[in-house]
Amino acid sequence: MIDAGIQVLIAEDDDDDYYIFSLALAESSYKVILTRAENGKILLQLLDRELPDIVFLDMLMPECGGQQCLKTIRANKRFDSLPVIVYTSLRDLENIEYCYREGSNLFVIKPDSFTDLKNILQRVLAIDWKKTMYYPPRAEFVLKAS
Repeated sequence: MIDAGIQVLIAEDDDDDYYIFSLALAESSYKVILTRAENGKILLQLLDRELPDIVFLDMLMPECGGQQCLKTIRANKRFDSLPVIVYTSLRDLENIEYCYREGSNLFVIKPDSFTDLKNILQRVLAIDWKKTMYYPPRAEFVLKAS
């Protein structure tokens, strides 16, 4: 079987954030096929059609925000094995706790540097999501640049 690459779906309404994310992925050591949903409504429609390997979910989106998307995804048994990585500029404890409680696999605060973003994406892609669903302890839930 030919490895087509890791199917990544990102829900991101900001064009600049999406562009930087796509550049960082392109520089990773993994072959990645990236699809974008510009809002939460489109994300849910795309998930109904095809299951990606990983979803990166922005919290601040129009037409169904990140919290509602996460809740909808985790309420559907079809998505039980889908890794959902929150990817947001929000840093407050309330949002972090919400995402942890509602079943996000990791919480990534959008880093300030391109190098940090590349490093974080490399770490997320290195997890073998097909073999194991990774739910880290609370202390390791927020993924930071190392």
